[in-house]
Amino acid sequence: MLKTAIVHEWLVNYAGSERCVESFTNIWKDAPVFTLVDFLNEAERKIILKGRRALPSFIQKLPFAKTQHRKYLPLFPFAIEQFDLNAYDLVLSSSHAVAKGVLTNSNQLHICYCYTPMRYAWDLYHVYLKEAGLLSGISGLTAKMILHRLRAWDIISSNRVDHFIAISNHISKRIKKTYNRESVVIYPPVDVHLFECSSDKEEFYLTASRMVSYKRIDIIVDAFTSMPDKKLVVIGDGSEMKKIKAKAGKNVEILGYQEFAVLKSYMQKAKAFIFAAEEDFGIIVVEAMACGTPVIALNIGGASETVNDHKVGVLFSHQTPESVKEAVLKFEAVQDKFDPAYIRNHSLKFGRDIFEDKIKQFIKLKSDEFFSEKK
Repeated sequence: MLKTAIVHEWLVNYAGSERCVESFTNIWKDAPVFTLVDFLNEAERKIILKGRRALPSFIQKLPFAKTQHRKYLPLFPFAIEQFDLNAYDLVLSSSHAVAKGVLTNSNQLHICYCYTPMRYAWDLYHVYLKEAGLLSGISGLTAKMILHRLRAWDIISSNRVDHFIAISNHISKRIKKTYNRESVVIYPPVDVHLFECSSDKEEFYLTASRMVSYKRIDIIVDAFTSMPDKKLVVIGDGSEMKKIKAKAGKNVEILGYQEFAVLKSYMQKAKAFIFAAEEDFGIIVVEAMACGTPVIALNIGGASETVNDHKVGVLFSHQTPESVKEAVLKFEAVQDKFDPAYIRNHSLKFGRDIFEDKIKQFIKLKSDEFFSEKK
């Protein structure tokens, strides 16, 4: 049995990447989890870490780290390099920023499950600076210099990984573009067993998301405001809420944040779920399909891979109200052809059990290859 360590960026809530860590601790029950900070509540800790504590970096003890750990970004590369992992045969990094940068030696196998290369340093660099108000001034110059240095470190640290696993083909291409490294694709786990299929659909469309700019809830609302005969329900909260409410027509019902049971109920009853973000994967799209609900989604990013069967939804090509509207009308012309049971069955391809089996198979294959060469 290989002595294994898991490295994850930070543990502050139960979100998409933490669902993967949950599976990693299911597979490697005794593996310690190293992280920059661990501020999970007890319920989250029980799910993700099986009740154990992670091993945090020095950032855990810095002022305001619990609520403002991201402000210590310039220290992240240094902090991740301070973990002494020499006692482990296999290091599995769970990385969307710096976790892949841990130091390992030539006798250790390092496999990185990569959610994306650091988005705010690469693909979303200019968007990040604009939204943070850092395009000019001393603060802007400082931020640009920090991210410039971070990009250099990011490229260097990518060479510390023996094998990359990408969460989607979309991210595999980004890994190739950014690091010039090949990767295998293993889609992240979706807890489809928590959802039930329903064929009892009602006369409304649904979108649900954090209300931040890149989720593009605004174009969905614009599209439906121009179609007053069609009802849209919006679930979620965030910085864009005021803007979204201001432009919503009377046929758009904005419910704000809702508990899981309420969200699931709306997912089951909606005639279709609408998704306009360019996401790395898009867990909520698969959750909607697990309810037997067709999806109308952007044909870019992870959704283009999970909704690639025309029997489970309709794809649109542009992040514009016009493109969303066109897709809705296209959906309505063929909506009777969508079978909730078929859509539900399609979602099962992305279940947690399948994810864990594929991860175990891949790591066993690469471990056997790596350590047989060491004999």
